Amino acid sequence: MAEAGSFADRVKQQADIVRVVGEYVRLKKTGQNFTGLCPFHQEKTPSFAVHPTKQIYHCFGCGKGGDVFQFVMELEKSTFPEAVRTVAEKCGIAIPRPRERSPEERKENQQRSALVEMHREASAFFARQLHESAEGKVAYAYLEDRGLNKEAITRFDLGFAPSAGDALFRFLKQKYPEKLLEVSGIVSRDQNGNRFYDRFRRRIMFPISNEAGKVIAFGGRAMGDDMPKYMNSPETPIYSKSNVLYHLDRAKEALRQSDFGVLVEGYMDAIAVARAGVGNVVASCGTSLAEPQTKLLARFTRRIVVNYDPDTAGQAATERSLALLLEKEFDVRVLALPGGADPDKFIKEQGVEAYKKLLMQAPPYLDYLISRARLMDRTTTDGKVAALDFLMPYVQRLPNRLLRSEWATRIASELRVDEPVLRASLRRAADERRSKVNPKAELLTPAVKRAERQLIRMLFEAEEFREKLAREIANDDLHRGLETAKIFESLFVTIAKNERPDAAVLGAALEEKDRRLLFEILFESLPEATWDDAASCLDFLRSRHLEHELAELQKQLEAKPAPDELRRIVIRRLELQKLLASH
Repeated sequence: MAEAGSFADRVKQQADIVRVVGEYVRLKKTGQNFTGLCPFHQEKTPSFAVHPTKQIYHCFGCGKGGDVFQFVMELEKSTFPEAVRTVAEKCGIAIPRPRERSPEERKENQQRSALVEMHREASAFFARQLHESAEGKVAYAYLEDRGLNKEAITRFDLGFAPSAGDALFRFLKQKYPEKLLEVSGIVSRDQNGNRFYDRFRRRIMFPISNEAGKVIAFGGRAMGDDMPKYMNSPETPIYSKSNVLYHLDRAKEALRQSDFGVLVEGYMDAIAVARAGVGNVVASCGTSLAEPQTKLLARFTRRIVVNYDPDTAGQAATERSLALLLEKEFDVRVLALPGGADPDKFIKEQGVEAYKKLLMQAPPYLDYLISRARLMDRTTTDGKVAALDFLMPYVQRLPNRLLRSEWATRIASELRVDEPVLRASLRRAADERRSKVNPKAELLTPAVKRAERQLIRMLFEAEEFREKLAREIANDDLHRGLETAKIFESLFVTIAKNERPDAAVLGAALEEKDRRLLFEILFESLPEATWDDAASCLDFLRSRHLEHELAELQKQLEAKPAPDELRRIVIRRLELQKLLASH
């Protein structure tokens, strides 16, 4: 508690709680108070209020409340003296000479200050190398070829690490001891421990800054075929990669004002998007999002468009990041750029306006995940279960039970899950927050349509048109993708030999699942079949094939194809729709 007349009391009297809290929570004026989403618990409807006159805060949801110091202590997990200092710094209040620190505290503080200063000098060194050295000019030309002009290179403080193995080390050792240089992560020792060398060599350098804009690490992109392509600073006393987002120091105000952020993978993507006029962009630097990074984002916005690279690694990173963002109740959309392009490439080739248009049209994360599940083989029950199991971990992450139920209903509808048992298993898994559907195998009867069953019976019993029927099915590949495909194939082999199908012989050659299905069909009671009946069943299977092709064309349309390909798809789609209408 701040005693009357103390420095803490003076800070409390001069501090503006709305300004301090507003750096962590997006506040909106509501009457005489300010309201926002509580930073201490997950919620979607604002129940957190700040009273500017009484200089207090209170959450009507979780019950937390207090003054400006209590708020900083709770959120930053800091002590009271640390909170007083933080509030004073944020409000521009001069801080008196601090108490005498212990030798260990003084040493740690001096080390951190020295490391920050060292990184500032290293950043300036790399910038000089880029502009003044011979090989730096080659790197400069490379950046220009990538579309970066002088303004962009200066704006983002880009530099170049020379090829010489110890150029930076020789520059810094004039001022800093070798032990501190090693701790910095900027230089390393050789295996024998006898010689120091620069960690970054022959690389384009991207300074990584903390939220306050202080350079605390570097990312280096290799020139030529050097590996790895990208290299980051290691963990140091001033840098932890899971606590930093590239470009956040420049994006803070844009994030607050627009109330949404764009999350990309790497430095060049962040730079390209920022130069396109979308300043509210941050990068996770090649890795999927970590929980501390989501907390950083939540201080500015809870609306995120994830725009990672569309390659396999990018898709995996997108899905890992989505899971974490969903758990933290972010409003998430996903922008998967067409043509396999990353943001940097797309903006260069298609232009700023095309990118901004797609950004504003980015689909909600559920639509993105369902589109991924649609790419899986769902022609069998096992395939449908696999598609649902792909989606269930994301459903599981949703804290809200009602929302999980809504997701389950939507997923069943979008993936055309018609089997009652499978739909029921999906709802139970969502309700119980399970990561797999796990339906009981004995309850999952094959999704075999009546037409399939009739055709199999006809191939056994209709001697007058058995061969003709087998040719019709096999030539048009109408059995492909059916639950009964293996049974049909066995029948085709037998009929091609001019042999009458024998149920016992065929059953013995089939897997257990198919054998049971065959016998179930043969034990059904059906009237004697005619060719008209067979033709009707064949029409049904042809319609099914047309519907599957239509579904594939829809997937291609969602991928935003090139104009010529788009025209082909639209024409074929119209043809299929006419054919279906005629069936």
